[in-house]
Amino acid sequence: MRLDGFGLFVRDMGTMIRFYRDVLGFEIQESEDTSNVFLRKDDTLFLLYGRSDFEQMTSRKYEYLKGLNGHFEIALYVDTFEEVDAAFDRVVSLGATPVLEPTTEPWGQRTCYIADPEGNLIEIGSFNKPYGT
Repeated sequence: MRLDGFGLFVRDMGTMIRFYRDVLGFEIQESEDTSNVFLRKDDTLFLLYGRSDFEQMTSRKYEYLKGLNGHFEIALYVDTFEEVDAAFDRVVSLGATPVLEPTTEPWGQRTCYIADPEGNLIEIGSFNKPYGT
């Protein structure tokens, strides 16, 4: 098996599409008005599934947290410490919820956290070198 992508089960599809596309720069793969939306970021498939559609498909009800949730994070990498700070400022100015302002951690990473409109945590970080080196 190989990882093909990952997805979120969302309450408000339009808001989430606009956040991931317009604030974080994900590329949408099809029409915005569909119930399951494929986005792409740096060759990673990212899916948004409508909660009610998924529940109908699986014939089950699920529990969903409200507010900030700490079940997982989406991690985004930038090449420099300065880019961490700039990205944080930019996405917060575009509507992301600030969670942790840019901080240099003892292990040498500069990191910050924001949340999307449904409370999912997103890390923006760097080890001050290009990705993969």
